[in-house]
Amino acid sequence: MEDQSNFNLLVSFIIYLLLVIAMWKIFVKAGEAGWKSLIPIVDFYYLFKIAMGNGWLFLLMLIPIINVVIIYIMFWKLAKSFGFGVGMRILTMLIPNLGTLIIGFGGSQYIGPQ
Repeated sequence: MEDQSNFNLLVSFIIYLLLVIAMWKIFVKAGEAGWKSLIPIVDFYYLFKIAMGNGWLFLLMLIPIINVVIIYIMFWKLAKSFGFGVGMRILTMLIPNLGTLIIGFGGSQYIGPQ
């Protein structure tokens, strides 16, 4: 039982580390310093700035119900700002971790908020 717990912990840590690196790479591709992706709250400001052109829109995440809608819109626009089509935008919206990995480690170029 303990071996399974240790394995799960290791896998979770590896996935987390990959997501941190992918987010760092997304920030760098968008012309922001990668370290900004490591600071809580600041990372959301810059993620919204990268995806939607206005970082302060992240404050809408403080409003119940609207926060769910705005995060879906942000991930849709994040994929769009890297030139991805509708299929990838839907994937990024529905499975954000997978979309983040594809955008971060893929060869896409940042074209700016659309």
